[in-house]
Amino acid sequence: MFAQILNPTGNLFVTWLVALIPVAALLFMLAVLRWSAWLATLVGSLITLALGLWIWQMPLAQGIQAYIYGSLTGVWYVDWITFWGVMLFNTMVITGAFDKLRRWLIAQGTQDVRVQTLLFAWAFGALLEGLVGFGYPWAFVAPILIALGIPDLDAIRVAAIANNAPVSYGALGTPIITLAAVTGYPLLALSGSISKIVAILAILPPWILLYLVSGKKGMWGAWPLAIVGSLGYIAGQLPVGTYLGPYLPDVAGSIVCFICLLILLKVWQPAQVLGYGGKPITGNARMEEHGLSAGEIFQGWLPIVVLIVVVVAWTGPWSKLPGIIGLHLQVTASSSIATGATIAAIFNWTPFVGGSSILASWIVSAILLRVNGKQLGEIWNKTWSQMWGACLVGVFIFGLAFVFNYSGMAGSLAKGFSVIGPAFIVVAPILGFIGVALSGSNTSTNAMFGKFQALVGQALGFPPLLLPTVNSVGAEIGKPVAPQTASVGVSTSRFVRNEGEVIRHNFLWCLVVLGYLIVISVACYLFFPGITNL
Repeated sequence: MFAQILNPTGNLFVTWLVALIPVAALLFMLAVLRWSAWLATLVGSLITLALGLWIWQMPLAQGIQAYIYGSLTGVWYVDWITFWGVMLFNTMVITGAFDKLRRWLIAQGTQDVRVQTLLFAWAFGALLEGLVGFGYPWAFVAPILIALGIPDLDAIRVAAIANNAPVSYGALGTPIITLAAVTGYPLLALSGSISKIVAILAILPPWILLYLVSGKKGMWGAWPLAIVGSLGYIAGQLPVGTYLGPYLPDVAGSIVCFICLLILLKVWQPAQVLGYGGKPITGNARMEEHGLSAGEIFQGWLPIVVLIVVVVAWTGPWSKLPGIIGLHLQVTASSSIATGATIAAIFNWTPFVGGSSILASWIVSAILLRVNGKQLGEIWNKTWSQMWGACLVGVFIFGLAFVFNYSGMAGSLAKGFSVIGPAFIVVAPILGFIGVALSGSNTSTNAMFGKFQALVGQALGFPPLLLPTVNSVGAEIGKPVAPQTASVGVSTSRFVRNEGEVIRHNFLWCLVVLGYLIVISVACYLFFPGITNL
């Protein structure tokens, strides 16, 4: 068995710097050179493989095995989910189901900008994040807010800040599935740990959103909206993330949030109807009617209902389908961090993995929506055009991550950072924030830093899930300042190819939420370590 070398250069600081090269190179290619993500991850993975062979003395055959197993994991556990998730979304768009759902939701609100913001940016944005992710919530929510009277730049900021909390469960849980794959920790345990931190985090953004659209006075005048908006999302997200897994917490959170907000509006509404900036609105406070029949409303909700029913039945703890393994491939190395422990690069082909449940959901929805041959071709072509680059990223970033871990680079990096001691709890969420701000992807950030964070946690005696958890949640918060996410998010606004102005507009409030997460992380470490234990 290959034995990892902890300090191959003979100087721990130099080894630490060399171990940072793949991370630094990847972020440089993405943030400075602005290369496409698939090309940057391909080059980054080759750099990682070369360093593993040359500096860490990783055997060539085993290193290539680790790379291949990583790439297969990326295809089957990430690409397989995201592709069919986007297929489902595009099916809703092309058949008109999505437009019906959007019109019905808008008609449920009032002219009050605070109500609109919580319904569309917070609740509807979480639904879009849970289904698709990749910046699409900005792209779809911002035009709705602009049409309702919020200036372009401010509407994008509201959509982006609202998108903070749901990101770890975006694209049907892809970031958490990635984190489980690279750390080896149980998927349900990681989902539950992250759901608890996200639940605490989700208390703050609704207050920020109300402040951004109506000022301090408007925020306090609508405090029930903030409380019900946050608790409604938590009530759906937390139990699903804890007991069912990472696939549907955002979808459940958004639907429960909608229901709670609409019930609230039946019994309470703000004393004064306010427009953007806290300006009073006179006249009719209700929105225009949607003009849809009951059958059309049902059609709008149908794919969401099918998705929930199929995925819950397929992937819940009562189902044995995801645990069926058709092929097991593995290569191991003895760990440089823990004596007697091993680091394994593993690929399990499980034919009934979560992505297969999304495929089944899409098939059922396509049949019920009566998708014809022409529409099917349009759906496929649109999805392939959107997703081929992201699918290649899944191949290369997992190959990179598996080699980074298997060669011993992650262990050496973890050893270098462990000298910080318990204060690393402050650094961990910041690394997640920086990673996603530069890479644009929570999934990629978890692939790059997930195992490293787990190894630092082991070295420092932290609860095992704590650092990987705050890495993922820290990555959520960096999304509004990530150039790649912003480029998608502004695609339906006048700020196309002017992402820099949007990022600058978002930055301060991202730092506020990051500071809040650091407080949560420290409090969990000091007072509630049990919520991130296995």
